Amino acid sequence: MKILFVHQNFPGQFVHLAPALAARGHDILALTVETNQRPSPVKVVKYRKPAPVEMSSRLTRLYADCAARGAKVALAARQLRDKHGYVPDVIFGHSGWGETLFLREVWPEAKLLVYAELMYRTTGMDTDFDAEFQRPGLETRISTTARSAHLIQSMVQADAGLAPTEFQAETFPPELRAKLTICHDGVDCARLAPNPQARFTVPGTTLTFRPGDEVLTFVNRSLEPYRGYHSFMRALPEVLAARPEAHVLIVGEEGQSYGAPPKDAKSWKQKFLDEVRDRLDMSRVHFLGRIPYGDYVDMLHVSRTHAYLTYPFVLSWSLMESMAAGCAIVASDTAPVREVITDGQTGRLVDFFDIPGWSRALIEGLATPQTFAPMREAARAHMCERYDLRTHCLPRLIAFVEGAIATP
Repeated sequence: MKILFVHQNFPGQFVHLAPALAARGHDILALTVETNQRPSPVKVVKYRKPAPVEMSSRLTRLYADCAARGAKVALAARQLRDKHGYVPDVIFGHSGWGETLFLREVWPEAKLLVYAELMYRTTGMDTDFDAEFQRPGLETRISTTARSAHLIQSMVQADAGLAPTEFQAETFPPELRAKLTICHDGVDCARLAPNPQARFTVPGTTLTFRPGDEVLTFVNRSLEPYRGYHSFMRALPEVLAARPEAHVLIVGEEGQSYGAPPKDAKSWKQKFLDEVRDRLDMSRVHFLGRIPYGDYVDMLHVSRTHAYLTYPFVLSWSLMESMAAGCAIVASDTAPVREVITDGQTGRLVDFFDIPGWSRALIEGLATPQTFAPMREAARAHMCERYDLRTHCLPRLIAFVEGAIATP
């Protein structure tokens, strides 16, 4: 059958699914924005990037941007239909940017699936979690509610949706939650298997680490409060003071992926580094920026202790990958993390804001790796049993898409 993927950052979450469906004989096409230069495993067509929407109201700006993007996607879809006779049997698009909003008007006969990553909520999630940066109140709750308009519309129009975790699915109201199948994108446990021969060299230096070295790792796309960068940095002085041989490898870019930039600093990275810099031995703290995936895997394999924190929000791939790599995990005791880590069994959980607790747990992980050895093995086993790409997730994802055409 003909399957169309729609994603402004394609392949994104479809990086394994799209080629797997192509290998099964389906006719696969992807529709993405013209500025997307990512390599694609399948044929791609592009839609015009919408112009920025000029609007003073913060309440309606996001929906206006999403609607403008959805309109551009619909125009490209109409051209595919009118000029090339293309009619997909199944459309599978990410709902986050409005790309699927108007596709029913072009292809009413197609089954419409959406990747439903998250719905914004006013309580129990990111917007009311961290009092240091957030301003609770009616205006904030109104703004948060308004941000979900395009997500709700996308789900209402969809025949079915897919959410990667229980936590993310539960952010949707019950009437929309009923449309969702829960299946993670999958973790390549074979690629991430522990490697005793792994080596990681800090870029631009001759400093090389191997398994067994005293290495503390922290990974995120961006170094920002949403992913606990501030709590991690505030815990570091005590950790490095107690462990004079330890080195810290920090992966992440300087900007922000979620939330607002700081008002009083160049970046969140700089703000919280400056806060503790005079108490750190900077010769042992290595900011790596963004690194190639192979180097990232090697880094996980030399890690003695891996720290992961997140607000109640989308769970990072890096946590799942670090578990599959057999890392000793110390993670925030927040709802999305508790779904995959059981305290004392597959890792250690620490209150997100308990800085002394973080210092103690990280010191313990570095000082007594034997204590974490059973948790390392259990973490990897859990990933391989429940989240492995090849044996578990990919077959379920394929069945989800192929089953759509059989659903009345």
